[in-house]
Amino acid sequence: MRLDKFLKVSRLIKRRTVANEACDAGRVMVNGKPAKASTKIKKGDVIEIQFGTKTVKAEVLDIQDTTKKEEAKELFRYI
Repeated sequence: MRLDKFLKVSRLIKRRTVANEACDAGRVMVNGKPAKASTKIKKGDVIEIQFGTKTVKAEVLDIQDTTKKEEAKELFRYI
């Protein structure tokens, strides 16, 4: 699954366009490397997102094309 779509489906970032912009700006890293929006995500990957001065780290636990709001938090785990 593409990184931008995973960020939207998991609700780490609310909109795919915002996820795209964050990737283009270099604020998203996957396994310690800067990632483009088209980067393929798999289980076990560690995603790091910079929101201003705050950094969020999450490990990918599952990948689904769609999910309900309540089940979205089961797709990742904060580190």
